[in-house]
Amino acid sequence: MELTKFSRRPSCEVAFGPVTIGGSHPVAVQSMTNTDTNDTEACVAQIGRIAAAGGRIVRLTAQGRREAENLQNIARRVREEGLDVALVADIHFLPEAAAVAAQYVDKVRINPGNYRTEHGELEALIEQCRERGVALRIGVNHGSLAKRVFDEWGDTPQGMVVSAMEFLRVCQRVGFDRAVVSMKSSNTRVMVAAYRLLAEAMEAEGMRYPIHLGVTEAGNGLEGRIKSAVGIGALLADGIGDTIRVSLTEAPEHEIPVAQLLADYFAERPGEFAVCHPERYSPTEFRRRSRVAVPVVHDEPLDGFRILEAVSGNPTAELRAAILDLEQPDEPVVVKRRYDDASLETVAVKAAADLGVLLLDGLADGIWVDAPQHAASAIREVELMILQAARARFSHTEYIACPSCGRTLYDIEKTLAEIKSRTSHLKNLKIGVMGCIVNGPGEMADADYGYVGAGPGRITLYKGREVIARNIPQEEALDRLIALIKEHGEWEETENSEFRIQNS
Repeated sequence: MELTKFSRRPSCEVAFGPVTIGGSHPVAVQSMTNTDTNDTEACVAQIGRIAAAGGRIVRLTAQGRREAENLQNIARRVREEGLDVALVADIHFLPEAAAVAAQYVDKVRINPGNYRTEHGELEALIEQCRERGVALRIGVNHGSLAKRVFDEWGDTPQGMVVSAMEFLRVCQRVGFDRAVVSMKSSNTRVMVAAYRLLAEAMEAEGMRYPIHLGVTEAGNGLEGRIKSAVGIGALLADGIGDTIRVSLTEAPEHEIPVAQLLADYFAERPGEFAVCHPERYSPTEFRRRSRVAVPVVHDEPLDGFRILEAVSGNPTAELRAAILDLEQPDEPVVVKRRYDDASLETVAVKAAADLGVLLLDGLADGIWVDAPQHAASAIREVELMILQAARARFSHTEYIACPSCGRTLYDIEKTLAEIKSRTSHLKNLKIGVMGCIVNGPGEMADADYGYVGAGPGRITLYKGREVIARNIPQEEALDRLIALIKEHGEWEETENSEFRIQNS
């Protein structure tokens, strides 16, 4: 990792369908349909909306043979409509679904945690992909590592890297160069650490496979955009990443402008900044630099804090260098940056991408977003959201909400809004709102409570990782969730949170 200046991690080119990623190509943006993969026309219409928004890579779930077979019809209709997109099949449990899907799509994504390799299934899929020129994404998820990996490493960044490297070594051994890899988590600190460790491990073994970035289950509204920008921005600032997805619990086409903003924002970062004490910082080991217990925002007392303001086109590197060069290495620091954008969303995304990593890495102790076109109260909310997304200070309920896909068993966008309306006044709780059991229980592992689709019109409730109530009617589920929170003494009747989450 280059601390003094911005440089893209070298990666090989991977072409699939009409798209090429890696090498000198710009960072590509993508999204995923949330329509039923068996509904050809609904999928094609949504792919069209994603394409119109600027997304040229579109993923569809293929949880079974039936869905995988229907990708043939979807692919044909996409070409008939003249949509210039690459189609990606998302496979979770069934290797045979991957084999079917690989006949029709441009890329197949598999999860090592749910894919067997002991009988040569991976090698067989690779050969099938090689024959048609299909790319393969090794998509590791924090919450669904293989049992043997989990038993040795736990659900840690190191375990995620072990899982990815096992599959990448197979690709390398058989000379398959159309591989892409991802390391997703809803916890930004875990996600960033996993990608950095992966980049190191790949470099050590001479691998140049492209990397896809994403924060899973980021939620919706401004909060979801900020959480994604903190994680994705931290890595783009490191020069890591060839494709990105901003996973929002909203219509998929809403993800594209946010992802494109991030890709464009990090297309070039000028300047070189000397770091005199690199030994004070390790990008793969979290260390709090100062003794400040609660990081601050701009309108709180700043006595005893040094304020460092970025003025260059590479604020992350500039501020990191300044912090590492402090005469007193543990001196409390507030990082500041001015943004003149008229859109609050643009300010929030840029600030989260520039400054969030400094909080995520334990280097900064406060944040000051100077945005004169916006009310101080709105900027305070943005600052608090960045602190929470960076796991530095928790001030409101956090929603670990999946963006939904064709596996989703209920209207998750509407349900998330209903859950927020009843619970957003709570403080320091994490509530998982998941569409189905495929990723649900694992990806919401950090959550205090979970609301997971179990079947049509049915919900299973969790306390931590423990199932509390299975298959209850959805019309009862929210009241039952609130009763569960009350039962554990974590309910508050008054709204005393530091701010109310914006949903737009």
